[in-house]
Amino acid sequence: MSAQHRHDHDHPHPKQPDLEDGPFTYHMALTEAVASLLLEKGVFSADELRASLELIDSRSPADGARVVARAWVDPGFKARLLENVNAAAAELGIDAGGIPIRAVENRPGVHNVIVCTLCSCYPRLLLGPSPDWYKSRAYRSRVVREPRAVLREFGLELAAETEIVVHDSTAELRYLVLPERPAGTEGWSEAELAAIVTRDCMIGTAVPRPAA
Repeated sequence: MSAQHRHDHDHPHPKQPDLEDGPFTYHMALTEAVASLLLEKGVFSADELRASLELIDSRSPADGARVVARAWVDPGFKARLLENVNAAAAELGIDAGGIPIRAVENRPGVHNVIVCTLCSCYPRLLLGPSPDWYKSRAYRSRVVREPRAVLREFGLELAAETEIVVHDSTAELRYLVLPERPAGTEGWSEAELAAIVTRDCMIGTAVPRPAA
Protein backbone atom coordinates (compact mmCIF):
# COMPACT_ATOMS: atom_id res chain seq x y z
CA MET A 1 0.00 0.00 0.00
CA SER A 2 1.29 3.43 -0.79
CA ALA A 3 0.08 6.87 0.14
CA GLN A 4 1.18 10.21 -1.22
CA HIS A 5 2.20 12.55 1.58
CA ARG A 6 -0.02 15.58 1.12
CA HIS A 7 -0.83 18.47 3.38
CA ASP A 8 -2.84 20.60 1.03
CA HIS A 9 -6.57 20.12 0.77
CA ASP A 10 -9.07 19.73 -2.03
CA HIS A 11 -12.17 21.05 -0.31
CA PRO A 12 -13.47 24.61 -0.45
CA HIS A 13 -12.90 27.03 2.38
CA PRO A 14 -15.46 29.55 3.56
CA LYS A 15 -15.34 32.84 1.73
CA GLN A 16 -13.34 35.22 3.89
CA PRO A 17 -13.74 38.72 2.43
CA ASP A 18 -12.03 40.53 5.27
CA LEU A 19 -8.49 39.16 5.52
CA GLU A 20 -6.26 41.79 7.06
CA ASP A 21 -4.41 42.80 3.88
CA GLY A 22 -4.77 46.52 4.44
CA PRO A 23 -2.60 49.09 6.22
CA PHE A 24 -0.84 48.31 9.47
CA THR A 25 -3.24 47.76 12.33
CA TYR A 26 -2.57 48.93 15.87
CA HIS A 27 -1.33 45.50 16.93
CA MET A 28 0.89 45.12 13.86
CA ALA A 29 2.46 48.51 14.57
CA LEU A 30 2.85 47.56 18.23
CA THR A 31 4.64 44.34 17.26
CA GLU A 32 7.06 46.30 15.08
CA ALA A 33 7.70 48.81 17.84
CA VAL A 34 8.32 46.14 20.50
CA ALA A 35 10.66 44.21 18.20
CA SER A 36 12.63 47.37 17.45
CA LEU A 37 12.89 48.18 21.16
CA LEU A 38 14.09 44.68 22.05
CA LEU A 39 16.71 44.87 19.31
CA GLU A 40 17.83 48.28 20.55
CA LYS A 41 18.10 46.99 24.14
CA GLY A 42 20.16 44.00 23.03
CA VAL A 43 17.67 41.38 24.23
CA PHE A 44 18.38 39.57 20.98
CA SER A 45 20.23 40.42 17.79
CA ALA A 46 18.83 40.95 14.32
CA ASP A 47 20.52 37.70 13.25
CA GLU A 48 18.87 35.81 16.11
CA LEU A 49 15.48 37.27 15.20
CA ARG A 50 15.97 36.37 11.54
CA ALA A 51 17.05 32.82 12.42
CA SER A 52 13.99 32.38 14.65
CA LEU A 53 11.63 33.59 11.93
CA GLU A 54 13.30 31.35 9.36
CA LEU A 55 12.90 28.38 11.69
CA ILE A 56 9.19 29.06 12.06
CA ASP A 57 8.75 29.52 8.31
CA SER A 58 10.58 26.26 7.62
CA ARG A 59 8.10 24.17 9.63
CA SER A 60 5.23 22.31 8.01
CA PRO A 61 2.17 20.26 9.06
CA ALA A 62 4.25 17.15 8.38
CA ASP A 63 5.67 17.37 11.92
CA GLY A 64 2.22 17.42 13.48
CA ALA A 65 1.13 14.57 11.21
CA ARG A 66 4.02 12.44 12.49
CA VAL A 67 2.89 13.10 16.05
CA VAL A 68 -0.70 12.09 15.25
CA ALA A 69 0.36 8.95 13.38
CA ARG A 70 2.55 7.82 16.28
CA ALA A 71 -0.35 8.38 18.71
CA TRP A 72 -2.57 6.19 16.52
CA VAL A 73 -0.19 3.22 16.66
CA ASP A 74 1.33 3.64 20.14
CA PRO A 75 -1.12 3.87 23.09
CA GLY A 76 1.66 4.83 25.48
CA PHE A 77 2.75 7.70 23.27
CA LYS A 78 -0.88 8.80 22.90
CA ALA A 79 -1.26 8.97 26.68
CA ARG A 80 1.91 11.07 26.93
CA LEU A 81 0.71 13.30 24.09
CA LEU A 82 -2.58 13.99 25.87
CA GLU A 83 -0.58 14.79 28.99
CA ASN A 84 2.06 17.05 27.37
CA VAL A 85 2.24 17.69 23.62
CA ASN A 86 5.56 19.51 23.74
CA ALA A 87 7.32 16.69 25.60
CA ALA A 88 5.75 13.99 23.40
CA ALA A 89 6.80 15.80 20.24
CA ALA A 90 10.35 16.02 21.59
CA GLU A 91 10.42 12.21 21.71
CA LEU A 92 10.22 12.32 17.90
CA GLY A 93 12.92 14.98 17.66
CA ILE A 94 10.39 17.76 17.07
CA ASP A 95 10.88 21.05 18.93
CA ALA A 96 7.35 22.35 19.44
CA GLY A 97 8.59 25.49 21.22
CA GLY A 98 8.19 26.76 24.75
CA ILE A 99 4.50 27.69 24.63
CA PRO A 100 2.41 24.80 26.02
CA ILE A 101 0.28 22.91 23.50
CA ARG A 102 -2.71 20.84 24.63
CA ALA A 103 -4.02 17.91 22.59
CA VAL A 104 -7.80 17.56 22.37
CA GLU A 105 -8.99 14.17 21.17
CA ASN A 106 -11.79 13.60 18.71
CA ARG A 107 -13.86 10.56 19.63
CA PRO A 108 -17.27 9.16 18.73
CA GLY A 109 -19.84 11.84 19.46
CA VAL A 110 -17.29 14.63 20.10
CA HIS A 111 -15.47 16.77 17.54
CA ASN A 112 -12.98 19.50 18.45
CA VAL A 113 -12.10 22.61 16.49
CA ILE A 114 -9.49 25.29 17.19
CA VAL A 115 -9.68 29.06 16.87
CA CYS A 116 -8.00 32.14 18.26
CA THR A 117 -10.74 34.70 18.73
CA LEU A 118 -8.36 37.49 19.76
CA CYS A 119 -5.73 37.31 17.01
CA SER A 120 -4.08 34.25 15.45
CA CYS A 121 -2.35 32.22 18.19
CA TYR A 122 -1.35 28.92 16.63
CA PRO A 123 1.23 26.12 17.22
CA ARG A 124 3.42 27.20 14.29
CA LEU A 125 6.47 25.16 15.30
CA LEU A 126 4.35 22.03 15.09
CA LEU A 127 1.95 22.84 12.23
CA GLY A 128 3.84 25.43 10.21
CA PRO A 129 2.51 28.89 9.32
CA SER A 130 -1.18 29.36 9.99
CA PRO A 131 -3.53 29.59 6.98
CA ASP A 132 -4.97 32.96 6.03
CA TRP A 133 -8.52 31.87 6.79
CA TYR A 134 -7.54 31.00 10.37
CA LYS A 135 -6.55 34.65 10.89
CA SER A 136 -9.63 36.12 9.24
CA ARG A 137 -12.26 37.91 11.30
CA ALA A 138 -14.98 35.86 9.65
CA TYR A 139 -13.58 32.54 10.91
CA ARG A 140 -12.59 33.88 14.31
CA SER A 141 -16.02 35.28 15.02
CA ARG A 142 -18.28 32.75 13.35
CA VAL A 143 -16.77 29.44 14.45
CA VAL A 144 -17.57 30.15 18.10
CA ARG A 145 -21.16 31.14 17.29
CA GLU A 146 -22.09 28.69 14.56
CA PRO A 147 -19.36 26.01 14.37
CA ARG A 148 -21.52 23.46 12.59
CA ALA A 149 -22.28 25.89 9.77
CA VAL A 150 -18.63 26.90 9.42
CA LEU A 151 -17.48 23.27 9.32
CA ARG A 152 -20.12 22.55 6.69
CA GLU A 153 -18.59 25.30 4.55
CA PHE A 154 -15.27 23.51 4.85
CA GLY A 155 -16.95 20.39 3.49
CA LEU A 156 -17.20 18.67 6.87
CA GLU A 157 -20.72 17.47 7.64
CA LEU A 158 -21.05 16.07 11.15
CA ALA A 159 -23.91 14.03 12.54
CA ALA A 160 -26.55 16.10 14.31
CA GLU A 161 -25.86 14.31 17.60
CA THR A 162 -22.10 15.06 17.48
CA GLU A 163 -21.03 17.63 20.06
CA ILE A 164 -18.70 20.28 18.66
CA VAL A 165 -16.25 21.71 21.19
CA VAL A 166 -14.49 24.96 20.23
CA HIS A 167 -11.14 25.69 21.89
CA ASP A 168 -9.84 29.28 22.00
CA SER A 169 -6.06 29.49 21.73
CA THR A 170 -4.17 32.17 23.63
CA ALA A 171 -0.63 33.51 23.89
CA GLU A 172 -0.11 31.15 26.85
CA LEU A 173 -1.76 27.99 25.48
CA ARG A 174 -2.14 26.50 22.01
CA TYR A 175 -4.14 23.45 20.90
CA LEU A 176 -3.71 20.45 18.62
CA VAL A 177 -6.66 18.32 17.53
CA LEU A 178 -5.93 14.59 17.70
CA PRO A 179 -8.24 13.21 14.99
CA GLU A 180 -9.89 9.80 15.13
CA ARG A 181 -8.03 7.15 13.18
CA PRO A 182 -10.17 6.26 10.15
CA ALA A 183 -11.51 2.76 9.70
CA GLY A 184 -9.78 0.76 7.01
CA THR A 185 -6.26 1.84 7.96
CA GLU A 186 -5.40 -1.27 9.95
CA GLY A 187 -1.91 -2.45 9.12
CA TRP A 188 -0.82 0.88 7.66
CA SER A 189 2.68 2.13 8.45
CA GLU A 190 3.21 5.35 10.37
CA ALA A 191 4.31 7.07 7.17
CA GLU A 192 1.13 6.00 5.39
CA LEU A 193 -0.99 7.18 8.31
CA ALA A 194 0.81 10.52 8.49
CA ALA A 195 0.11 11.04 4.79
CA ILE A 196 -3.65 11.35 5.42
CA VAL A 197 -3.31 13.80 8.33
CA THR A 198 -3.63 17.30 6.91
CA ARG A 199 -3.16 20.62 8.65
CA ASP A 200 -6.93 21.12 8.67
CA CYS A 201 -7.40 17.79 10.45
CA MET A 202 -5.22 19.08 13.28
CA ILE A 203 -7.20 22.34 13.45
CA GLY A 204 -10.49 20.47 13.33
CA THR A 205 -11.95 21.75 10.07
CA ALA A 206 -11.44 18.38 8.37
CA VAL A 207 -11.07 14.71 9.25
CA PRO A 208 -8.56 12.21 7.81
CA ARG A 209 -9.91 10.34 4.80
CA PRO A 210 -8.06 7.36 3.32
CA ALA A 211 -7.75 7.52 -0.44
CA ALA A 212 -10.19 5.33 -2.29
